[in-house]
Amino acid sequence: MLNIPSEMQDRLTAGATTLAWCWRVERRDAQVFGFSDHDLDLTFDAVTYRAATGLSAADIEARLGRESASSEISGALNFEGLTETDLANGIWNGARVTLYRVDWRDVSLRVTVWSGELGEIRHDGFAFRAELNGLSKRLERSIGRIYSRHCDASLGDARCSLDISGPEFVGVGSVVTIAPTGLIVDGLDSYPEGWFSAGQIDWTSGELSGARQTVLAHRLSNGQVILRVESSAITPAPGDTFSIVAGCDKRHATCREKFANIANFRGFATLPGNDVLIASPASESRRDGGSRGLA
Repeated sequence: MLNIPSEMQDRLTAGATTLAWCWRVERRDAQVFGFSDHDLDLTFDAVTYRAATGLSAADIEARLGRESASSEISGALNFEGLTETDLANGIWNGARVTLYRVDWRDVSLRVTVWSGELGEIRHDGFAFRAELNGLSKRLERSIGRIYSRHCDASLGDARCSLDISGPEFVGVGSVVTIAPTGLIVDGLDSYPEGWFSAGQIDWTSGELSGARQTVLAHRLSNGQVILRVESSAITPAPGDTFSIVAGCDKRHATCREKFANIANFRGFATLPGNDVLIASPASESRRDGGSRGLA
């Protein structure tokens, strides 16, 4: 239930038209930003809520009135702290959002309407749409380990225990040109095809500097190294440099053959699954798990 100050409630009852929306956004790097749909900046709790920053009250009011845990806001990219590059680099993902209804004549008269987090953000260089997730969204996260044939550790973390700092697992290179099939790059000629598929690429120069993307495919074609990375509103340019980490598809065979780290495999590759319950008699003499890449 909203805790509305009595004086503010009196003004609401009287049909006051001096109300504005303000929303406080705290990014994961602890930087705090304030936005408002009022025509003048408003300040309270040591935060200045900037006017005319591209978000409108209609977007907030129409979408947060639902009971769904997820909502959405949209606006224009016309605030100096809200840049296309920062959005592409994921700096705003997961930011904490608090929405206020404020009497702009006296900002001490305000009520907290909603709080949550920014989820997926989509943008096209001119405008953006951001998913708003209520705090109850956290209850949907998986906690604890999941029974799976695949490893649930991240490559190089404490549970994986593999040292991936060496040149056999980390490469550096630069973009030569952009082709329809992906990025043609230099510096990775010594690695076999697919070595960096499902890996991570960290950009070290250019407009994407500081950004991290997933490598969807690593191919060799006619002596060229081609990388296909996840889509982004910003396209790398020839000459942009990067570092790239080998990919791991979480499979038992990959852990054994590619990384020689089978002692730290965190999956359940040899345990039977639900298919055992419906298995029928078979004539195959070899029943050692070879069809699943375990042999």
